[in-house]
Amino acid sequence: MIRLGISLTTALLLAGCATVPPADMAMTGGAKPLDATTPTQLPRTAAPSHYAIEIVPDMDALSFTGRSTVDLTVFEPTNTIVLNARDLDIASATLVPAAGGAAIPVKIGLDEAAQTASFHSDSVLAPGDYRLTTDYTGTINQQANGLFALDYPDKRDGSDKRALFTQFEAPDARRFAPMFDEPSYKATFDLAAVVPADLMPLSNMPVKLSEDVPGGKKRVVFATSPKMSSYLLFFGLGDFERASKQAMPGVEAGIVGPAGSGEQLDFALDELAPLIPYFSDYFGQKYPLPKIDNIAGPGQSQFFGAMENWGAIFTFERILLNDPSITSASTRKSISQVQAHETAHQWFGDLVTMAWWDDLWLNEGFASWMETKASDHFHPEWYPLLDRVGGREAAMGLDSFATTHPIVQEIRTVEQTNQAFDAITYQKGEAVISMLEAYATPEVWQRGLQRYMAANKYSNAKTAELWQAVEAAGATGLTGIAQDFTTKPGIPLVRVTSASCSGGNTTVAITQSEFSQDRKDAVAANPQQWRVPLFVSAGGPAARQVADGRTAQVTVRGCGPVVANAGQLGYYRTLYTPGMLDSLRSGFDGLAPIDQLGLLYDQYALAQADYQNFAPALDLLRAIPGDANPRVASAGIDRYQSLYSALEGDAAAQAKIAAMASRQFGDRLTQLGFAPRAGEPLVDDQLRASLIGSFGAMADDRVEAEASRLFARLQQDPAALDGPLKTTWLDVIAKNATAEQWNQLLAMARNSKSAVERSTYYALLGRASDQGLAKKALNLALTDEPGKTVSAGMISSVAESHPDMAVDFFFANEAKIVPLIDDSARARYLAGLGRSSQDPAMITKLERYAARQDPDTAKPILRTVGVLREGAKVRPRTLAQVKDWLARQ
Repeated sequence: MIRLGISLTTALLLAGCATVPPADMAMTGGAKPLDATTPTQLPRTAAPSHYAIEIVPDMDALSFTGRSTVDLTVFEPTNTIVLNARDLDIASATLVPAAGGAAIPVKIGLDEAAQTASFHSDSVLAPGDYRLTTDYTGTINQQANGLFALDYPDKRDGSDKRALFTQFEAPDARRFAPMFDEPSYKATFDLAAVVPADLMPLSNMPVKLSEDVPGGKKRVVFATSPKMSSYLLFFGLGDFERASKQAMPGVEAGIVGPAGSGEQLDFALDELAPLIPYFSDYFGQKYPLPKIDNIAGPGQSQFFGAMENWGAIFTFERILLNDPSITSASTRKSISQVQAHETAHQWFGDLVTMAWWDDLWLNEGFASWMETKASDHFHPEWYPLLDRVGGREAAMGLDSFATTHPIVQEIRTVEQTNQAFDAITYQKGEAVISMLEAYATPEVWQRGLQRYMAANKYSNAKTAELWQAVEAAGATGLTGIAQDFTTKPGIPLVRVTSASCSGGNTTVAITQSEFSQDRKDAVAANPQQWRVPLFVSAGGPAARQVADGRTAQVTVRGCGPVVANAGQLGYYRTLYTPGMLDSLRSGFDGLAPIDQLGLLYDQYALAQADYQNFAPALDLLRAIPGDANPRVASAGIDRYQSLYSALEGDAAAQAKIAAMASRQFGDRLTQLGFAPRAGEPLVDDQLRASLIGSFGAMADDRVEAEASRLFARLQQDPAALDGPLKTTWLDVIAKNATAEQWNQLLAMARNSKSAVERSTYYALLGRASDQGLAKKALNLALTDEPGKTVSAGMISSVAESHPDMAVDFFFANEAKIVPLIDDSARARYLAGLGRSSQDPAMITKLERYAARQDPDTAKPILRTVGVLREGAKVRPRTLAQVKDWLARQ
C-alpha cells in the first residue's frame, strides 16, 4: 500500500496507473441518433460524441469560469442545436463544421424553465459533424448540486478548510457545462482545470499532464474517459491525501480523504480493493478504467450518501472513513456495504446505463442487490442476507398505500426523477431481483447478467433487454413473472388456507389476493393478480412453485410448521390460519433466523392493516429466545421500544412493556456488557448498541445510570467515550438532556476538529425531549455555526420527537430553510418532518401547503398525509389490542 500526501506532485500521485485505456474500452466515434422509443426532453436532431471541458474555479468567490467544446453530430437539417444548461452565463459560442471551414454565427438563447441553451443559426445546418465551443461562468453551490463546496475543520489544527466536489445525478451536469444531460447521450470526456498548486485535483481518470502556470497555480489535464453518461463525470479539488493499493493487474484502488485522515483511510481501502476482481469475475467484464477512487467529502446531504461517478466514487466522510474515536459497528458495516453498492454501479449503471429514468431501478435495484451479494461473499458473519428482510419491509411500507408506484414508472420531469430515488426503486427492486434469481437459479441468473453486460457495455439498455438475456440463458418463463412485479404496483397477499400431512409430505393450499394498508376492502373485492414464485417449507427442503392463478396447492417434504415464504425470497405477505401460527410460535426456535425475522415483520404488518389481531404478532415477539441470532434479537428489542413509544401517556402499560423487554433481553445485555471487547464479532457490537439504545429509550435504570456516569467522565477526559459506542451513549444522554448537558454537547461540537464529530453533535442537540432545548436547536440551525449542509439535519433531528414544532418552524422560516436543503431533496423534506406527527391538525397543515405547490412537489407531501390519516384510524385499534394482550400476560 502506498500513501501519498499533497506535498507530492499530482503526476506522482497517480504514477503507476495506466493512462492508456484497455483496447476494448469504447472511446470516441461519431454519435448515433437516439432510439426513437427512448424519452428525451431535447430535440432528437443532434447528439454528442466527445466533450473537452476546462474550468478555473474561484473557491473563495464560489464561482468558476469554463470553456466547453462539444463534438456533435446533426442528424437532420435544422437551424438550432439545443443542449441542457442551468445557472450558467454563456458569454460566447462558436460553431464550426468538423471537416473545417468558416465558423457559423449562432445566437444564444437560454430557457431557465426548460434548463436548456439553444444555439440558433440563420442558415440551415446540414446533417454532419460539428464542433460547438462555449465560454461561460457558473456558480459553486453550497449544497450538493452541480459543482459544490464543503467547508470543514482541518483534522490537524482545526483551521477552516474548503474543498470542491461535483454531484450531477440526476440533472445537474448541466450546471457544470452545456451538455446533452440525459443518460442516453453518452460521450467521452476530456477534463482540464487550472487550480491552486498546493491542492489535489481529482476526476474519473488519472492526471496525464500537470504544468505550473503563473499565480501559484497549475494546469492539470486528465486522461480521456470512456464513453459514459454526463451524470457520471466528476471533479474534485482540495487539501487531500490518498491511500492506494493494487486491486488487480492494471487497476489501482484508492481512498481519498482530507489531509490528516491517516489510518482512517485504511479500512475502506481494504474493503474496496477486493471488490474490483470480484465484480469483474461475476459480471464477466473486467473493470475498464485504470483506477477506482472513493473520495470522502465532509458534511452531509438530505438526498444521498454516496455517488457512483465512474472511477471516482464520492461518499460523505461519515460513511467512508473509519475514525476509531466515533465510528460505530453499524457505520463500519455501512462503510463496507455502501462501497459495495457504489462499486457494483461501476458495471450496473456506468458500463451499462439505463436508457431513461423510467428504468432507474436497473441502476439502483441491482446495485442494492449486488451490495448484499458481495457483503455475503466477503462478510457472511454479518448476516447481510437478513438485512434484505428489513429492506423489503421499507419497500412494502410504501407499496401498501394507494400512493405507491410500480418499479418501472413513467418519469418526465426533473422532480419526478428526484423522487424516483426511493424504497420502491432500491429495496423493492432488490427484493424482486432476489426472488427472480431464486426462480432462475443463481447460475442461470449470472449467465443471463453476463449476456446482458456483454451486449450493452458502453451503451444503454431497458428492462425488457435484461429479461430477454436471462430467459436466453435458460430461465424459461421469467419474463412474465418479472413484468408482473416491475410494472404492477402493490403487494401480493398469500393466504395459507390449509396444510395436511400424509406419508411424510405436507400439502399446502393457498389463495392469492392483494395486501393493502389503506384499501383493504377495495383490493379484496378486486385484487390484482401476479405470477407469484412461492417458496414453501414444512421442516424440510423448500419447494418452489409459481402460483399463476387465484388458488394453488404445493406439496413439500416434511411435516413441520409450514413457512410459506421460506428464506424470505418472495415479495409477498403471508397470512396463516390461527392454528398454523400456533405451530410456528411453538417451533420458533427451530426456524432459520431469516424466517424468524420475516415472520415477525409479516405478522406486525398484517395486524397493522387489520387482517388479524395484534396478539399473534406479540406472541411471536415473546417467542424470540434471549440468545437469538443478533439481527433477530435486535429486531425484537427495537419492536419493544416501538411499543413503549406508542403507549406514551399510559405509564402502567409502558412499565409492563419495559419489564417484558428486560426479562427477554436484559441477560443478553449483561452478557455483552456495556463496553466493547477486543476481537468480538461486529454483530455483537451492533446488538450491544441496539440494546443500550432501546433500554435507554425505555428509561432502564441501569442504562441511564451508566450513561450519566460516562458523560460525567467525559467532562474530565474528552476521550472517555471514544470508541464504537460513543454516539450510542451520547444519544441516550441527548434525549433526556438537562440544559447543562445540552450546553456541554454544544461545546463539544464547537471544539471538535472532526467534521463527522461536529455534525453528529449538532444533530444530537436536536434530539432533546425537552421542548425548550429542541427550540434552541431549531434556532441554532438557522445560524451559520453548524454548517451549510448540517443545519437541515438538525431540524430533522428535532422532528423525530417534536414533528409539529419542526413543521411549524419550517412554515415560519421557509425562505431561510430551503437554501439549506439540496435541490433534489426539497420536495420530500417537509414530508419527512411531519411523518411522525399524531396531531390531526398536521393533516390539514400539509394539505394546505400541498395545494399551493405544483403536482410533482405536492406528491410526497400528500403521501405523508395518507400515512398520517391511516395512522389516526389505526392507532386506537392498535392500542386497544396491545393493552388487551398486556392484560392477559
